[in-house]
Amino acid sequence: MSQAQDHGDAHRPIRPSSDRAVPCRAGAWRKGAAQLAVGTPVLPVLIISVVVLVDFVGGAGMIWLPLLTAGPALAAITNGPRGVLCVGLLAAALSTAHGSVNGVPGRQVLAVLSAVVAVTLASALASTLRGRRERVLADVRSVAEAAQHALLTPIPETVGPFRVAVRYSAAAAEARIGGDLYALVPTPYGVRLIVGDVRGKGLPAVGTAALVLGIFREAAYDEPDLLAVVGRIERSLARNLGSDDFVTAVVAGYPRAGELEVVNCGHAPPLLVRASGDVVPVESAHPAPPLGLRALSGQVPTLQVLPFAEGEQLLLYTDGVTEARDHGRAFYPLAEGLARHVSDEPARTLTALHDELLTHVGGRLHDDAALLLLRKPPLPEPAASLRAVPTSVSDAGRGPRPPSQARTAEGQVYG
Repeated sequence: MSQAQDHGDAHRPIRPSSDRAVPCRAGAWRKGAAQLAVGTPVLPVLIISVVVLVDFVGGAGMIWLPLLTAGPALAAITNGPRGVLCVGLLAAALSTAHGSVNGVPGRQVLAVLSAVVAVTLASALASTLRGRRERVLADVRSVAEAAQHALLTPIPETVGPFRVAVRYSAAAAEARIGGDLYALVPTPYGVRLIVGDVRGKGLPAVGTAALVLGIFREAAYDEPDLLAVVGRIERSLARNLGSDDFVTAVVAGYPRAGELEVVNCGHAPPLLVRASGDVVPVESAHPAPPLGLRALSGQVPTLQVLPFAEGEQLLLYTDGVTEARDHGRAFYPLAEGLARHVSDEPARTLTALHDELLTHVGGRLHDDAALLLLRKPPLPEPAASLRAVPTSVSDAGRGPRPPSQARTAEGQVYG
């Protein structure tokens, strides 16, 4: 799902036209019908009518009339207290009228009325409590949405020289946010991005994700070296996380044309889509531990430098995608799915991948899942407002490193 939002038509005047008038009227009619269906207790009234009709046709006196209590009970599920009371009043009036017409003893009529009144009052109370819970849930959802927008800032369709799309699904549908994280920012040192997965779930995972994203967004602007960005995240997590907590992440950068830098800290390897359509995993030659565990392992992350030409794409994701299982306990084949659905539009590619993923798991994910796809359009490039700018004469005059080189956080070069 591309998170870009188009507000360009918000203030555009609407001109009436004959071909749009009918769809608009039809849409308004459907909306009004839906509101009427929600506000009017149609089904409870129908049930009451059927009960009265059956009792009247069968001539059974008051045998079927106690079923009138089903009307207000059902209204409590679909309507507010006012609707419940109206249905209960209708049921009481019909039972009284039916009893008087058929000469039913007053004791039986009183018994039915007592049952209708009792169920109506209880249903009205239940409807009131349900309405309060729905309002609380709506407030919680609005807070969750605000937290999501603050934590996972929407990414536009175009960032620097790239076309970008993001798809994020929290395992807890009502929570809207989880332990997966992503960010993509243009900086003086080129476009930089991160995709990560926090160990654990719930509010602690969300707090850790917020910490990582805050550090990344600040360090990405301050640090010329991508490994220095990773180092700042590592030091902060070492101070704030417990001994069993960690974050797997891939941090990438595009410092200059045709060159991509990748630092993998215990995360699933990104998938590189060549211009030919081949999907290649970007495996780390020197695996590094997840963020927050460097002090325990003593290993340091390495910087991989890859060629990244026009027309190529890079997919970063979390393990909620690759570890999603179907009913036969088979994992979702992400690389094969990407090869099937890759296109020139990242948003279309991720939509197809996400739909296929949900079909694979049977409609509901059991873990947070994030997908971030960026594509370098072929020349001529679209106009981009943000581009990588060298910050020093040495950066501007330095040629690209050989693709096979990898540099550690201490500056050692592997080649």
